[in-house]
Amino acid sequence: MWNKLSSRTKRMLILLMTISAFIGIGQFAVRSRDGTQITSTEKLAAAPANANQPSSESQDGSINADISRKLSEGRKPNRLIKEKSPYLLQHAFNPVDWFPWGVEAFEKARKEDKPIFLSVGYSTCYWCHVMERQVFENEKIARFMNEHFVCIKVDREERPDVDRVYMAAVQAMTGSGGWPMSLCLTPDLKPFFGGTYIPPDRFQDLLKKIHEVWTTDRKQILDSSEKVGEYLQKISSPDTQATRVGKSVLDQAFQTFVKEYDSRHGGFGPAPKFPRPVGFNFLFRYYSTTSDRKALEMSLQTLRKMAQGGVYDHIGGGFHRYSTDESWHVPHFEKMLYDQAQLAISYVEAYQITHDEYFSGVARDIFAYVKRSMTHKDGGFYSAEDSESAINSSKPDEKKEGAFYTWTQKEIDRILSPKEATVFDYYYGIKGNVSRDPRQHSDDENILNAAHSSEDTIGKFHLTSKEVQSLIASARQKLFMQREKRPHPHLDDKILTSWNGLMISAFARASQVLEDEQYLKSAETAAQFILANLYNAESKQLLHRYRDGEARFDAHLEDYAFFVQGLLDLYESDFEIRWLKTAITLTEDQNRLFYDSMRGGFYDSSGTDKSILIRTKEWYDGAEPTGNSIAILNLLRLGQMIGSQKYQTMVEQSMAYFGQVMEQNGESVPQLLVALHFSLSKPKEIIIAGKPDDPHTWELLREVHSRFIPKKILLLADGREGQETLASYIPFMKSITMLNGKPTAYICENYACKLPTSDRATVAKLLAN
Repeated sequence: MWNKLSSRTKRMLILLMTISAFIGIGQFAVRSRDGTQITSTEKLAAAPANANQPSSESQDGSINADISRKLSEGRKPNRLIKEKSPYLLQHAFNPVDWFPWGVEAFEKARKEDKPIFLSVGYSTCYWCHVMERQVFENEKIARFMNEHFVCIKVDREERPDVDRVYMAAVQAMTGSGGWPMSLCLTPDLKPFFGGTYIPPDRFQDLLKKIHEVWTTDRKQILDSSEKVGEYLQKISSPDTQATRVGKSVLDQAFQTFVKEYDSRHGGFGPAPKFPRPVGFNFLFRYYSTTSDRKALEMSLQTLRKMAQGGVYDHIGGGFHRYSTDESWHVPHFEKMLYDQAQLAISYVEAYQITHDEYFSGVARDIFAYVKRSMTHKDGGFYSAEDSESAINSSKPDEKKEGAFYTWTQKEIDRILSPKEATVFDYYYGIKGNVSRDPRQHSDDENILNAAHSSEDTIGKFHLTSKEVQSLIASARQKLFMQREKRPHPHLDDKILTSWNGLMISAFARASQVLEDEQYLKSAETAAQFILANLYNAESKQLLHRYRDGEARFDAHLEDYAFFVQGLLDLYESDFEIRWLKTAITLTEDQNRLFYDSMRGGFYDSSGTDKSILIRTKEWYDGAEPTGNSIAILNLLRLGQMIGSQKYQTMVEQSMAYFGQVMEQNGESVPQLLVALHFSLSKPKEIIIAGKPDDPHTWELLREVHSRFIPKKILLLADGREGQETLASYIPFMKSITMLNGKPTAYICENYACKLPTSDRATVAKLLAN
């Protein structure tokens, strides 16, 4: 990207970096390759020792309970108390006179001729908590902020459109980014300073210097803000030449993954290590086409190492955000819905390819965790759980990262029987194993990490495999019951359409492969929740966030794309035609709102909110896939399902728009490569003629679902409304019927079908070719 910038733009960015250095801001948090805040051990050590002072959540993890407690104590809230965002509510009792993002704050800044201090974060962000405790709870600092700035607080998960713009600005000005994100803006919202976590002593000096420059040398600030604005406009519409790409791009990206692979510990690149499921999506599909065992082995080894490590919650299921070390041992303990959704699919696909129940077992544990801890009573899925929690119930405001998840050997041995403890302690390496963790854990604390294999444990104690499994299972259950008595981490209970779409996909696809009706029910109930609470069919308006009875904020590209993907996966799971019809409607709305008909690709936002300085087209597949990657893949699938040439044309234009990115940075866009892989040849069209409640229909489907066939679409000719709807798009569907009154499979390509069959063994042979 740097080499493509003009000399003038380079000079401007160097100037901005110099200004930031002059002001003296220290960068404590940096943005990882997947866009997630990471912090090195050295930089963490620079944080003050009192980082675990009182925070804003209550001991039971409920933000509402915490607010009630503070109000009963007579504490005075600021205007954020009227918001629904858990992150904003965490700051509702700060002495800072916070505004939410909106016209009231902008008008105050213009009227009073003050710069804006913008703080962006999210409710389960560890360093956001630290900055709140150290900076925003400081009365002296708050008085200065209130007098000389208009202060705005933004939840990046509620407003990804705001976050994208200012993250780009911070990265331009400092060379890195992360959360909490701290910026100063002019009243017309153009940034002139940016940073991340700022300790209290530097923060106070920083604000004084900015206030001084604002009042004595305004032109310097305005010139800087104009240059940042120019840069943001430039990167929002980069000069790219339409480029047609093919299989060689997949080969090139695969070689990059091979070079970055850690053959000892699994994963790609050095510590800190992130799961990045989009990489598995690409590698599994590359293997399915090329039969290159390296693609499969790298993926399976990484998935095994992750599930054996401390980044996996061996007691309650689910994965933490990332590992601070190369061996997946010491995690950042935060748990995100989008990680659970995508990793569940990775483990389901690993099982589908290998039929190794180890992978299906991990997937089932993820789903059990989501159903137990992250599901609204009416079906939607919550967003995240915090990394820190109260050390004990009697002191709810004294918190520590990982307090909910770590164990001492004395605790374990007290809870378990002697035999269970002996086996469990050996299997998990219980001996005080978190000394490498920089976040102030004591030497006798343990993060559960499968230090020895089942085979090693069997040999050491001369037990059978069944005995070891039984002892470990009973020990985990006892520890789970004991852990439930601990103060739970804060739960971010907002429901996001985008992340729910990912989780709907996971439950739907798992229901196919693992044959669990409860998974299908979870997917159906969540989809209905979104349609009932976050979608207005009359106005055709999809919204982004639901919490505490309120749906708000226009949906963005990723909301449409991820939810449509969930609906398509749901249709291929239960064959209720309403899901497919809704997916088509939402896709048309998405195309109208976000598609760039001139150049291809999708904008991330609709452009209707004038407070958003630029319309970005995100292409980097990180912790989550981009909206563009999934939207293009959805068009490919839907185009085949309903025979839409218009969708195919949009795909071709969009692929060409991102062609240079795929050529030059293929490893950065693995989900976009999944779409490219799908587009390079016609998918299998698998049509089952039969009644949806006929067990013989599901016998044929069971054969389909038992195989990893990533390039396929799956349709049901049910002789009812579903088939009539499909036939209205593809007349060929009218002719699909059962043979001799038995459910029948048609295996087709471009709707040219092989001989239909009602025999499962014959279906298996047809699918294998």
